[in-house]
Amino acid sequence: MSGQHDKTSVAAISILASGGMAAAKFVVGIAIGSLALISEALHSSIDLVATIITWAVVRVSDKPADDEHHYGHGKLESISALGVTALLYVLAGGILVESYSRLREGTPPPTISAVPFVVLVADIAVNLWRARALHRAARETRSQALAADALHFASDVMGSFAVIIGLILAALGFWWGDAAAAAAVAVMIALLGLRMAGSTVQTLVDRAPEGAQEKATAAIRSVPGVIDVERLRVRMVGATTFIDTIAKVPRTYPIDRVEEIKRKAQAAVDKAFGDADLTFTPVPVARNNETVRDRIMVIARNSSLAIHHVTVHDLGAKLIVSIDLEVDAEMQLEAAHDVANTLERNIQEEFGEDVEVDVHIEPLEPELPFGVDAAPERVQAIAAALTEYAAGGEIHDIHNVRVRNTDAGEIVNFHCRATPSMSVIRVHEHVDAIERRLRRAFPSVKRVISHAEPPRA
Repeated sequence: MSGQHDKTSVAAISILASGGMAAAKFVVGIAIGSLALISEALHSSIDLVATIITWAVVRVSDKPADDEHHYGHGKLESISALGVTALLYVLAGGILVESYSRLREGTPPPTISAVPFVVLVADIAVNLWRARALHRAARETRSQALAADALHFASDVMGSFAVIIGLILAALGFWWGDAAAAAAVAVMIALLGLRMAGSTVQTLVDRAPEGAQEKATAAIRSVPGVIDVERLRVRMVGATTFIDTIAKVPRTYPIDRVEEIKRKAQAAVDKAFGDADLTFTPVPVARNNETVRDRIMVIARNSSLAIHHVTVHDLGAKLIVSIDLEVDAEMQLEAAHDVANTLERNIQEEFGEDVEVDVHIEPLEPELPFGVDAAPERVQAIAAALTEYAAGGEIHDIHNVRVRNTDAGEIVNFHCRATPSMSVIRVHEHVDAIERRLRRAFPSVKRVISHAEPPRA
């Protein structure tokens, strides 16, 4: 909101300055009969019209996107700049025609006095100040309309110098000096219009800003998880850089991790461009370092199947895969068998018909039923048993023992400690042995959940 306030404030001040200087130059030009000064006054009048348009446009261009303008209203600035360019060419043509007429007919030179020089010097000072203020505001807000306005006032300085030179020539007796200065002003206006038209048309036809594609590609590629950028397109709408990209991400990543990549990509382009709007389309691809187990997990996830205990045996000429497949406990065997067969076929399509796949069907573990904490003496009895079973072994410091009574039986949770250098499989074997002894000693225990951790530092 502050950016819009800055743009409108600078534009409003420029309106007052343009109007005052244009009127002063026009009155003096008529009084002394100087075509050059009148031409410069008309140029300033066009600038006044342009500034009024700019002031009106920037109040609209910063409005957010709506149902009818999905990319916002920034293109209004480009359209207004194109309209001002057309006005400049009309003015330049008129001045050139009048200058040629005066040079051909030998029109008497203007009356020279100190007044036009004072007006022109003041005009140069005002235009330099306005051009600097507008250029700074345009750079900060990335406004094409303000940038065009700043260019106008910078050209006015050159035009004023040309008029001064023409008046000096006329004062020295060169009758053609004033008309020649007017023609020079017209040429400057035409060159300014050409420069403005080129920049504005490029924006309107959605030409990507110089170096924007490379900058955006580098920013997105820097995001962890992005393998490569397949396609990237950039367009400017007002001060906003719109980026549309298709990026490759690992197919093994879950959806929430891909969403995190998208958020980081948006942050990266915001940092690179300031005001950026990113459309990020992820394409899951296989990486060269995917294992057989990774590929099988992707196949199962794409079919919304719950699998675990994936075992892979590579016999060189043959691949053997064993999988535990969890299905609804109430599902009929025939339907469950069809699900398993479909999974097997999908794996064979991935690895070849000669792969051997064994699928063990088991009931999907239901959510733990509602329960209540067991009595303290029951918790103490189970905790004592766990400590006894771990005594003398590599698992020690049984703690944080919790017992809950449920309709399905008792659920036991406990923490324990093990040597940090132990492998996960060894820890699992030792803890599993303790769990089996507990279930044998306490038949009502339905499930035991353990958490092994290294000793405290």
